[in-house]
Amino acid sequence: MTDTAATGTREFQGLQIPAAGTYELDAAHKRVGFVVRHLMVSKVRGDFAEATATVTVAENPLESSVVASIKTASVSTGQADRDNHLRTGDFFEAEKYPTMDFRSTGVKSFDGNEFVLTGELTIKDVTRPVELLVEFEGATVSPYGQQLFGFSATTEIDREDWGLTYNMALESGGVMIGKKVKIEIEGEAIRQA
Repeated sequence: MTDTAATGTREFQGLQIPAAGTYELDAAHKRVGFVVRHLMVSKVRGDFAEATATVTVAENPLESSVVASIKTASVSTGQADRDNHLRTGDFFEAEKYPTMDFRSTGVKSFDGNEFVLTGELTIKDVTRPVELLVEFEGATVSPYGQQLFGFSATTEIDREDWGLTYNMALESGGVMIGKKVKIEIEGEAIRQA
């Protein structure tokens, strides 16, 4: 690995990756979203407006780690009645469980700029393993002198594994809400002093 002080990066396996250090998710440049099937014929998309994450980039990048927290009450699908329902005990029970939390446990594999990050996701006091496919988007220094990097990550979970079992059967067959939920995360993380 070679450090490039001017850009806050170093070379790793042909990539220019961030210098080792602690990075915080930039609230102004992030999206924590999800996609779920509705009525078996379409998809509903939503976001969580409030989320934090700390990424510790290790000297050995494959030993880097992430902890993240998402405020369940910040869910937004663009439809107030649905958002309010998602905050109830049928789904996130936001008053009792104000956050969903993720803690990485390791890097399972990598290929080019794609990494498989293993971790534990906790929703409503249920903790289960997940794997995120993380795409490293690049590292740079902002016009304000901040070292940062960009990333995107996806995974798919079965919401019922975390006790989110609310549903309604349809007369035509199937159910109102799909069990599989695709999670989509994009963001920039800024190195802390």
